[in-house]
Amino acid sequence: MPDSAKAGAEAAAEAIGGRTPKAVFVFCSVAHDLPVLLAAVRAEAGRDAVIVGTTTIGELAGDGAGDGGVVISALGGDGFTVQARAAHVDPHDPRAAGAAAASALHGMHDDNRVLILLCDGLAPRPHEIVRGASSSVGATIPLVGGLSGDDRQFAETFQFYGDEVLTGSVVGVALGSDGPIGVGVAHGWSRVEPPMTVTRGEGTHIYELDGEPALDVLRRRFDGRLPPLGLPRRGGADIRVIHAGSDEERSVWGTADLPQGAVVWPMEADRPALLAGASSSCMEAVSQLDGLPPLGAILFDCGGRRAGLAKDGGDLDDEIAVIREALDDAPFVGLYTLGEIARVRGALGMHALTLVTLALA
Repeated sequence: MPDSAKAGAEAAAEAIGGRTPKAVFVFCSVAHDLPVLLAAVRAEAGRDAVIVGTTTIGELAGDGAGDGGVVISALGGDGFTVQARAAHVDPHDPRAAGAAAASALHGMHDDNRVLILLCDGLAPRPHEIVRGASSSVGATIPLVGGLSGDDRQFAETFQFYGDEVLTGSVVGVALGSDGPIGVGVAHGWSRVEPPMTVTRGEGTHIYELDGEPALDVLRRRFDGRLPPLGLPRRGGADIRVIHAGSDEERSVWGTADLPQGAVVWPMEADRPALLAGASSSCMEAVSQLDGLPPLGAILFDCGGRRAGLAKDGGDLDDEIAVIREALDDAPFVGLYTLGEIARVRGALGMHALTLVTLALA
């Protein structure tokens, strides 16, 4: 077990830098003693700071990417407003949890606002959590966030709300600012022609593609592999990671909606494309800051992207380098997630194999 009190105190002290924070974001491994770590963060942050965060499948910051650690970001100053709410996810009504978490925005009237959602990565139907938040806040408030991880154990993930360690929950963090807020969404994956049509599907399941059992179509076309599928969206594609369904139905399923009648493309990417996607996400966020330099950024990066970049001994520092360049060397922290959240440019909200960047000026 790592020295969680020391890790939390040191990371918080570095992030806070002797100032008075309004919000402290904590992203860490489940290997830590989480209550002890949060107590150490609270001791550094003071009693009035809003502390939120989640466990990960890896952490990233300007000095590198790794796992088993903790990264912390602190926000403060007269220009920021922060409110947070947490809700338990009822498996029978996950949409209600999203709406409850979105109530963090109530009473906030800043010129620029964003809602960050930190969701249990093993909660059922996470796309419904996002849908509940989206329907509650309306179309003008951007949503960003990610699904908690647990170092790829897939057993139990945790969310942080104040001094509480939660599980099976979603934490909504409303940020208001008198400066611009930028959101970038990119992945680097590209379409493989020809596309296919979901001729029979329901919710997250695809039973038929082009009139044939979906599992058979994909395995035949891709030598037994199941590639990600892309749903066309204005400005790009939303990606769905695909898993095999039952042998009897010969179906496949994803972690978010794959509607019947949709046209979908198999997706592919190599290392240069994944690095280009990281750069594009950050540059897109910065481009929305009205020409101001970013003060900092929070990143939600897919664990699947990490696996692709680390394949065959690849160095994760390459991604950190392109992020740092795209953000003009502004400080940033982030986590590798089990899924990413961003509602922009007509996207439904849930993403996979994607990097979501929140930049603040």
